[in-house]
Amino acid sequence: MNRHRSRDQHVVSADGTRLVVRRVGSGDPVVLIHGSGGGLHSWAGVAALLADDYELWMPARRGYGPSEVLSGRKSFDDEVQDMLAVMEAASEASGTPVHLVGASYGATLALHTAATHPRTLRSLAIFEAPLFAAGPTIVPLLDRYRAAFERNDHREMTTVLNEVARAPAEIVAVLAAAAENQTPDPVEARRSAIGWLHDLEALTQDSTDITRWSSISVPTLLMRGADTWEPMPSTMDALAKAMPQARHVIWQGQSHFVTMTAPDLIAGALRHFFMELSA
Repeated sequence: MNRHRSRDQHVVSADGTRLVVRRVGSGDPVVLIHGSGGGLHSWAGVAALLADDYELWMPARRGYGPSEVLSGRKSFDDEVQDMLAVMEAASEASGTPVHLVGASYGATLALHTAATHPRTLRSLAIFEAPLFAAGPTIVPLLDRYRAAFERNDHREMTTVLNEVARAPAEIVAVLAAAAENQTPDPVEARRSAIGWLHDLEALTQDSTDITRWSSISVPTLLMRGADTWEPMPSTMDALAKAMPQARHVIWQGQSHFVTMTAPDLIAGALRHFFMELSA
């Protein structure tokens, strides 16, 4: 990022929602979709390592400021249209199809997008899609989160989110200890809380059927950490079986936070994947 000045622009989705997208670098376009609780900053470390050779497009998803937060419930259909608008803008600017990359919730959205609009993609890469967190089992968690959100109860909101992710007690304890001496920016904390609320709305309407992703035919890379807690490893293994043509990367000693803790691993895997496709 030091050698490449980022620039923000608006992209308008099909229903008129205005999305803010951060662009940096030059070269073939890569759209990076952030996970729950993220934003324009989420992919900064990875983007800095790829900007010499690729143009990175990093949208703040709907519900996450500074993109618009609209009234009403959100669905994956809404966000697929958002990503299509971003991909069309990126493709038009470069004249080439995009590489689509998603992490966590953003990986689930990337799967939805690739299944719906494969012709707009050059490739798909996903990191640890939480495909187990969907459907009716999320409804009571959404209700609890909404109630906690309305009374500004951050402790309960965090508890609910850990239940959605099925984070084990030892992981929760580590995260809590790490947050003890941190004072979150209130604006960013509010943006994150609102975004999580809308993400949970979309998850309640989704399915845990992993076999549906077998229809995706674009070149695909599946990435995960070897130390991420269950059911993520078994979920990604099931996805790999449903997509036997996909390439796989598993990093020893890494978990669900690798995009922040080891961006060089993500950037290296993506660069290798993209270069293989160009060979």
